[in-house]
Amino acid sequence: MGTTQLESVPEPKYLHLKTVLSEALDSEFSVGEILPNERDLAARFGVARATLRQALEQLELEGRLQRRRGVGTTVAPPRVGVDVGAEQHAWPGAPDDAWQPADCVREVPPAAVADALETGREESVHTVRRSRTSNGQPVAAELLYIPASSVPDLTAIDAPSGPARARALLRELQRLDLEGQDRAVELGSARADDAKELDRLPGAPVLVVTTRFLAGGRTAALSVATYRADTCRLTFGDSGGVEIDQGPERQAS
Repeated sequence: MGTTQLESVPEPKYLHLKTVLSEALDSEFSVGEILPNERDLAARFGVARATLRQALEQLELEGRLQRRRGVGTTVAPPRVGVDVGAEQHAWPGAPDDAWQPADCVREVPPAAVADALETGREESVHTVRRSRTSNGQPVAAELLYIPASSVPDLTAIDAPSGPARARALLRELQRLDLEGQDRAVELGSARADDAKELDRLPGAPVLVVTTRFLAGGRTAALSVATYRADTCRLTFGDSGGVEIDQGPERQAS
């Protein structure tokens, strides 16, 4: 059989280096250990620093490495599973919800969010910021957008902002009959505010899970949750929710 043009193209040098580095991580380094600096690594493997950076970026994207502020590049622990259930029917803030509310403000959302909520692009909505941790470390940040029409009785609540108002808003949201949810998952880059909250560098790879909550034939709320791609992996099932599952490697530690 003849060789196709694609098969004849040599593997990019950084991909070959990534394989070599991955083998070195398995045999020479332990979880949490700091890697030598780029100059020393480039010299060891006889490659340009630009090639080395490409390989390191790929390993970070795959969850093998972590870049930490003021520390350097370290070997990452095994990813924890994130179960994106297909049959969850619960509003945010339900009793078994693992998210912690941090704040609630009234503001004009991004245009794409306004379009999804079918509100005017200049119309303000309630924005709840929540966070999620695992083993004491931040793993996800969420922005939950709720139009005023979904919580018409919220005006009677005294708390003007903060976690107390966020919890009150979520209680009001649960008065609606939830008809269903749909989710979309994509790979993205951490924005400055998400990076700070997740203890990542801006531009670091993240997993973005967008969830629409449907009630009364419309989108009653929209969640945009940003997960650390270096520590989380997505699993799909019917158990429900977005749930962080401790893998066997962590349970044994």
